[in-house]
Amino acid sequence: MGRAKDASAAFGRLIAFLAVSGLCGALVAGIFMPVAAATWGATNGTVQFFDNLPSELSVSPPDLVTKMVAADGSEIATLYNENRTPVSLDAMSPNIKNAIIAVEDYRFYDHGGIDTAGVLRAVIANVKGDRQGASTLTQQYVANVLKENLLAQGQDPTVVLNGQKSIGDKLREMKLSIALEKKNSKDDILAGYLNIVFFNTHAYGIQAASQYFFSVNAKDLTLPQAALLAGVVNGPSVYDPTARPGPSVERRNLVLDAMLKHGYISQKEHDDAVATPLELKVNPPRQGCAYAVQAQYFCDFVLHQILNDPAYGASPDERYQKVTRSGLTITTTLDPRLQGPAQAQVDSTAGPNPDKWGTALVTVQPGTGRVLSMAQNTRILPGQGKDFVTSYNFGVDRTDANGNDLGGAGGFQPGSAMKPVTLAAWLGEGKPTDQIVNAAQRRYPLNHPWRDTCTRVIGAYDSSTVASLGTSGDLQNDEPQWYRPMTVREGVYQSINTATFASAAGLNDFCDIQRAADALGMHNGEGAGAKLDMSVLGNLLGGPNIAPLTMASAYATFAANGTYCAPWSITDVTDSHGKRIGGQAQACQPGSIKPDVAKAVTNVLQDVLTKGSGYNIKDNAGKTIYLGVPDAAKTGTNEFNSETWVIGYTRGLATASYFGEALGNPEDHLGRNVIVNGRFWPVVDGAYIAGPQWAYYMQKAIGLYDRGPFDAPPPSLITPGKK
Repeated sequence: MGRAKDASAAFGRLIAFLAVSGLCGALVAGIFMPVAAATWGATNGTVQFFDNLPSELSVSPPDLVTKMVAADGSEIATLYNENRTPVSLDAMSPNIKNAIIAVEDYRFYDHGGIDTAGVLRAVIANVKGDRQGASTLTQQYVANVLKENLLAQGQDPTVVLNGQKSIGDKLREMKLSIALEKKNSKDDILAGYLNIVFFNTHAYGIQAASQYFFSVNAKDLTLPQAALLAGVVNGPSVYDPTARPGPSVERRNLVLDAMLKHGYISQKEHDDAVATPLELKVNPPRQGCAYAVQAQYFCDFVLHQILNDPAYGASPDERYQKVTRSGLTITTTLDPRLQGPAQAQVDSTAGPNPDKWGTALVTVQPGTGRVLSMAQNTRILPGQGKDFVTSYNFGVDRTDANGNDLGGAGGFQPGSAMKPVTLAAWLGEGKPTDQIVNAAQRRYPLNHPWRDTCTRVIGAYDSSTVASLGTSGDLQNDEPQWYRPMTVREGVYQSINTATFASAAGLNDFCDIQRAADALGMHNGEGAGAKLDMSVLGNLLGGPNIAPLTMASAYATFAANGTYCAPWSITDVTDSHGKRIGGQAQACQPGSIKPDVAKAVTNVLQDVLTKGSGYNIKDNAGKTIYLGVPDAAKTGTNEFNSETWVIGYTRGLATASYFGEALGNPEDHLGRNVIVNGRFWPVVDGAYIAGPQWAYYMQKAIGLYDRGPFDAPPPSLITPGKK
């Protein structure tokens, strides 16, 4: 039985020999003797097939690494399908060039794309039972290019490199190789091969492989390092030095033997290299926003600005492929000088955080809309140094961040930080800040005579009708002493609910509140154009969820004397050749809020920090924290004390500071009788934790941007009767 099997195997090898010999004969005839070959009846069909094959290799650019960088050019993150950084041949060590030629194709500089002597030699070896390949480096390069072309078309490239290739597949590679050699120099082909070849799932091309396995550039590879990498390409999984060091060193030494045999190294160089131990210095690539060098969540926000933009492709998948395959450079508005302090501050605010309190800081530049920093006290992946792990972005709308049903947190209830909207509406009608309103009034029943031209006001505060109509009870303030007449100014800086409602009731048109909110760019945290409905009474006091980025941009409008600028984060997107293919443009609306109105709002919000609710922004010693420059702000707290804010600004920076229940139900995680960072809080207010977070961060940031005085408002918007 054993003899029969041996005979069968020998017969099979003989058939293979004859078949391949015929193929080689046909191939040689087709290349060198087309006229004579046409008379070979047995090979005529093969020659015609060969003649009809394409002879022009279409080279789709191989996958390249996209880089996202901050405004100063510093790296934020890399994004890719294949980690590849092409380099020129002179940026590669001679050791790797010599090693790859010696072991893979020592006749590389002698043949014209295919090595007929090598083919025949491989046929004879295979007939003898010794497996031997015959592909030249040019053929291997062609095979890799064809693989990349299939990848670019979204097709399965497996068969091109390691599947069962047909004779037609091999003939096509051979003809393309011959044509390529006629068109390109040997050095160009060698460089192309070394830049495209697969070494590891983390490393495509020699530069990425050098960095991954040895943490060096390709030009600095030593002889033993180069020999090892040249050996890896023959079987990246079999000879992976990180997983199989023994076989990889054996293969390295075979490469060194080949280099010695073909005269690339001396006997001493060979022996020294063989004696060198395997000394890896693995440098795993940090791909994606989860491994960003800085600003993980800002990175994710920027990425989704591109993935949501049809300018980069017809479908989300096409846009994703463009980002991860095309070697783009995405230059952003991020200012690392602000991002570093912001991240340090949010990390320290909550400290050890078993109760999973969320903190966030988002800064935009008034008058431009540039997003300068975005930080929160979590990490995207476990083991990154924080015990609070989430892919939710606290700073942005739900549609502006990570997908997979996660995304942005969708905003939080801003509480009294919404009161400047009603103030802006009041001032927009020409009414002064120091006019007295009746903050003693607590009931606003369903039939209250609101003056509105565009909508019907929804909701009521009236304890007398609670049982029968299900409306809310009487309007509440935090403390009982504020139910009295007071100026609109005092009502804002002391954050008095009844004063805000008295102001709304005194408007000529309640719909001016909606107009003010729209002019400030305010919208629901769900994103995608979700409207913020200010006809709902509870929304005057901060009932809807709004993202910190939206709040910072709204307040930046006051800082910029009424010019609203949509927040933007991408200055330029360039392709792998440096050509600009995209980016966002500054989109500002001068006079979105009347300049004098914005100045008057700022004038009131300055009082918040000197004698109002912001006066409670204190350090651990109980001392009020001042920035020492002109500034304005508003605190905000929801009714459960679980969502707390300070949004404040100077002329040059507007920052939203948030502390609270960022992921769960705000009704289930009350900010009362809690311990935060080792300190007990009977109740959490916007000024208490979000306030110092804002102040400490702004102290570090304000010197980098305009910190001059605000413009004074006209007297007519301050004092009743003034003109």
